[in-house]
Amino acid sequence: MSTAQSPRCSVARSLEVLGEKWTLLVVREAFWGATRFSEFKSTLSVASDILTNRLATLVDAGVLERRAYREDGARERSSYHLTESGLALRPVLAALTQWGDAFRPSGFGPAAVYRERESAAPVRIAFVSDDGRVIEPLDVEVVRGGAALEGAPLESALRDGALANASE
Repeated sequence: MSTAQSPRCSVARSLEVLGEKWTLLVVREAFWGATRFSEFKSTLSVASDILTNRLATLVDAGVLERRAYREDGARERSSYHLTESGLALRPVLAALTQWGDAFRPSGFGPAAVYRERESAAPVRIAFVSDDGRVIEPLDVEVVRGGAALEGAPLESALRDGALANASE
């Protein structure tokens, strides 16, 4: 099995849940306050069957939770709310926004602005070292972790020195 398809690969596992356009757009709308099927459908202009499927995927993965509600005189329906797992996607959406604004600009300016809640100062996604220094993306290298070493448990990879540069 290749590393890209392996359940050991964090990116592959994440894409099993989030790897479809409408899924991330549903999450975006949830951050902007949408909770009801009708709200997602009208803001996204997505087909009902696709939306139903994406909401089910997000609920099954624990990104959204379904809550029952009933308006006066209507049948019971479900609303959808971000869970802790869903809220943890904020930096993922911010990174996609930051990349899209830089490399796929619309000509209309940003569709979303990320800012500090208290001061309203703009913020950006960055790599930050353990001692708090911001590291430029070109100065960050990606190395294979223990899960990416086919058939080698993390402990044996560390013991054999295969990950020596990963901890530097």
